[in-house]
Amino acid sequence: MRGQQLREAGRAALVALVAGAAITGMIAVASGSSGDPAASGGGALKSVAEFRSIAATDARSRALFTEAARVITDPRCMNCHPATRSPTQGDDLHPHMPPIQASESGMGVAGLNCHSCHRFENTTLPGTRVGSVPGAEQWLLAPASMAWQGLTLGEICRQIKDPARNGGRSLADILKHMGTDHLVGWAWHPGAGREPAPGTQEAFGALIEAWIATGAHCPS
Repeated sequence: MRGQQLREAGRAALVALVAGAAITGMIAVASGSSGDPAASGGGALKSVAEFRSIAATDARSRALFTEAARVITDPRCMNCHPATRSPTQGDDLHPHMPPIQASESGMGVAGLNCHSCHRFENTTLPGTRVGSVPGAEQWLLAPASMAWQGLTLGEICRQIKDPARNGGRSLADILKHMGTDHLVGWAWHPGAGREPAPGTQEAFGALIEAWIATGAHCPS
């Protein structure tokens, strides 16, 4: 009975979100659009070949990471790597509405977890400024140890490489995660109402692979 009540509460929350969007046009969902038509970045990523003219391997490695960081620091990614356990949303990284606490699990709290509103795929909301509610399998917030907002590129880079903070991942694991993980891939398929991350996941993965191959050096 308790489980049924929670499911009904989740559905009611989603209905309230949709209704609010239709009426006010001010709602935006996690990793989504604030309603501003301005693009969040987008565009093509430079190819690995475009960095071959940098003779010094360490300098080339840092340049490759800096280009890949156009994805890492894009709102589609940064909204899920906030400084606190509360996600942000929109291209301006404003607080998630409704207010949500992801807890240490990254999945929200009992009675209002992420899947109360975020389904296994994007949910289109025709006729609203928000466009859609984002969704993917295992929709959740990044762990606190991988908070990126407010950090420099160098700090993010060192954090990504640190097994003590990245979930015990090796560089090979990082490449697999960034280059093929479906949740990372959502950034290029974010649904109506929000701009995708720059380039493609394949191009992003190629930059990360080349960065690792050149020593995985970090910007200062």
